[in-house]
Amino acid sequence: MIRTVETKSELTPQSIAQQPWHSLPADEVLEYMQVSDSGGLSEDEVARRKEQFGRNIMTPKKQQSAFIRFLLQFHQPLIYILLAATIVTIFLEEYIDAIVIFAVVLVNAVIGYVQESKALAAIDALAKSMSAHAQVLRNGKRQSIDAQELVPGDIVIVQSGDKFPADVRLIQARDLKVDESALTGESVAVEKNTEPVAADNVLGDRLDMGFSSTVVTYGQGRGVVVSTGDGTEVGKIQKSINTAQDLETPLTKKIKEFSHLLLWVILGLSAVVFVVGFTRGESLVDNFMVAVALAVGAIPEGLPVAVTIMLALGVSKMAARQAIIRKLVAVETLGSTNVICSDKTGTLTENQMTVQQVAAGGKYYQVDGLGYRPEGTIQEDKKKVEVGSNRALDLCLKVGLLCNDSSVVQKEGAWTVEGDPTEGALEVVARKAGYDRKKLDQELPRQDTIPFESEYQYMATLHGGDQPVIFLKGSLEAVIERCTKALQADGTLTDIDHDRINQQVDQMANDGLRVLAFAYKEAEGGLQDIDHSTTEKGLVFLGVQGMIDPPRKEAVEAVHLCQQAGIDVKMITGDHAATASAIASQIGLNGRQENGKLVAITGRELQQIDDRELQEVAENISVFARVSPDQKLRLVKALQARDHVVAMTGDGVNDGPALKQANIGIAMGITGTDVAKDAADMVLTDDNFSSIEGAVEEGRSVFDNLTKFIVWTLPTNLGEGLIILTAVILGSQLPILPVQILWINMTTAVLLGLTLAFEPKEPGIMDRPPRPANEPILTRDLIMRTLLVGALLFLASFGLFYYEQEMGATITEAQTVATTTMVVLEAFYLLNCRSLERPMREIGFFSNMWVYYGIAAMFFFQALFIYAPFMHTLFGSSPLSMMQVLRIFGAGVVLFVIVSIEKAIRYKLHQKKS
Repeated sequence: MIRTVETKSELTPQSIAQQPWHSLPADEVLEYMQVSDSGGLSEDEVARRKEQFGRNIMTPKKQQSAFIRFLLQFHQPLIYILLAATIVTIFLEEYIDAIVIFAVVLVNAVIGYVQESKALAAIDALAKSMSAHAQVLRNGKRQSIDAQELVPGDIVIVQSGDKFPADVRLIQARDLKVDESALTGESVAVEKNTEPVAADNVLGDRLDMGFSSTVVTYGQGRGVVVSTGDGTEVGKIQKSINTAQDLETPLTKKIKEFSHLLLWVILGLSAVVFVVGFTRGESLVDNFMVAVALAVGAIPEGLPVAVTIMLALGVSKMAARQAIIRKLVAVETLGSTNVICSDKTGTLTENQMTVQQVAAGGKYYQVDGLGYRPEGTIQEDKKKVEVGSNRALDLCLKVGLLCNDSSVVQKEGAWTVEGDPTEGALEVVARKAGYDRKKLDQELPRQDTIPFESEYQYMATLHGGDQPVIFLKGSLEAVIERCTKALQADGTLTDIDHDRINQQVDQMANDGLRVLAFAYKEAEGGLQDIDHSTTEKGLVFLGVQGMIDPPRKEAVEAVHLCQQAGIDVKMITGDHAATASAIASQIGLNGRQENGKLVAITGRELQQIDDRELQEVAENISVFARVSPDQKLRLVKALQARDHVVAMTGDGVNDGPALKQANIGIAMGITGTDVAKDAADMVLTDDNFSSIEGAVEEGRSVFDNLTKFIVWTLPTNLGEGLIILTAVILGSQLPILPVQILWINMTTAVLLGLTLAFEPKEPGIMDRPPRPANEPILTRDLIMRTLLVGALLFLASFGLFYYEQEMGATITEAQTVATTTMVVLEAFYLLNCRSLERPMREIGFFSNMWVYYGIAAMFFFQALFIYAPFMHTLFGSSPLSMMQVLRIFGAGVVLFVIVSIEKAIRYKLHQKKS
């Protein structure tokens, strides 16, 4: 329904923002904006409106200062405990302990800050995307101004190659076509006019509007500015991006939950230890040091550093597979992703219109080859067709080549179109047939043109030469009504077979192809120009060509692999429903079908669906078409409401909010806009959907290795905690001092644990379903193993500590034995953790040499700990005899054998169940 408004005497940002400009007649818009289309605004009025509405720029997001970002690195529950331990030890004048503890905290903070600084990028690309200058009409004169100086009510003039500098309601449009793919996802340039449309039309169907940052590909236009800066559609998108909250990833959630649980456990146990010691009459200082030892022992200090470094290693692995990670946690999130919402244009498809089918002279042809690269053949029944075998086909291709204002060129090794993508596709198919445009232009030089106009739906050209001829292309209805005969393959003229042509066109439409018809007319000698009366009748129908933005071949395989891995793939696009459904079927998306076709829900239908019902629709439908940016956002949120871990891919401005909202946003590196890249967590450098499958595989591998690290490191903290508790209960001296515990935790985490990051992917990693988002890091089996190994570490260290004392060793020697026992047993347990299920012979003894390098390095530094005098001063250690060292290694072998037996039993049980 077309709307009307009453003229208001005072314009305000609020009143302008509320108007559905696309549904208002042009003259009413001018009246409302209080401007003349022939004179524009006066300079005084421009100054007043600039004061009222501000400049035509978008408000950048306020960024946290570097200092605040550094302080936030300390905002973690476990770090609070370590900071408290530092303060307590300073108060007790245990300065070396305090320095070591705080050094650990500082290292964690510095690493986190450096990684965050590398990933941080201000979202200012939208401001850059606005055109630098604009042609306006002011004081009755046309002038060029800085686009930032535009105000609502300005009369803007655009032509081919210009960007719209603001949101504009068109008041004049001559053959105007606009590329809106970055904003709406529409793969074909949109034909614009000045007629108002229904108020509920989505962005892609507002044909009387020109949107900021979209590009004019053809024709000229004039319009009145109705929105500037933050009020434009692009500005609204930036606001959505800036206000969207960064979601916690599955890993950050689990580590946060684990940290809070551990916090209360540590505080509780430390309080118990303190109370027990106090009731026994221990000194306050000794009680505090024992509580600090327990806290330091139970906290996995190396975990934050290890997680950061392992994720960073995952980043480098993904970079080798064409995926650049902007945020570290995105590495792990990929591994738990169970829904990928993909934009169509440029992501699943080539973003290059391609003619795939031609019907001419009563015959039907297929065209192979994809995109603008002029390589391929025209085939009939899978056999190559030679030029000249079908007179109608030859002329049909020639008309498409010469009745054409665009061209395909090669730049830096890539083929691109200069002009309209549809016309580019027509040139490519003619070149596949062997036609040379320069040669044909010489034989049939163009003399006159009737440009495409929405009212007539066709374009015609007059060509001179030995025999002047008129070529015409356009919609089937516009072309066929001007034709009286049809050309057959042998060159004869017959009556037009409307039923057959409609059948061929229906077949193309069912395949999602955009259809253009072609005709010609022999001109009278001496004809110099043409008009619509010249082409009104008497033309000869040649045939039709069907084109589409085709799916990437590699995307088809990638979608198959993702679905095989239990990941749902959904297409969310601004393109038309029929095209989207056809592409989705060709790609092989799963989803609800009707009459053998995938069901596509349109943006208009989504407007009628509430948020609760949308969750069900989003779950079962795989194709969403003519979708606006805010609807993409709604779909992502609906899927997340069902506890899905959602990855969103895209390359356009319109994808920005959804990329930001998704658990992981994936932008295209080549065709992607800066807005999409800045909103994304990951950028594909090759714009290849198949790289996502590789990234998911790497993400799963990273999480596997992180899990191995956690399963390896937690028993150490458990064993250390048990040692401290037992010592308190028995009233004995601490077998391991707080600084010795820090030595164990930090050195083993870096030198031993991090080597697990280099473990190769285990077989069948993409055959298993995604991890449930609510599944804990440690399963029941892994918890049992953690308890088993923690108990073994406790028994070995505590037992050898007392054994050495019984054998006459000093307390420092016994403590050194206990410390070294923890280190050596961790090294042997590391070999067990190379795979959490499979024995070493299946994964290969030497498939990860870094493990052995790490063990060698750890033993070297532990030797320094034992024998270097300066280490004795720092950590209170003491030299050991060869027999003491042999007893420690014997305990390590025993642990390795016990865990290997436990793994083998569980592995066999799992195989029987599966």
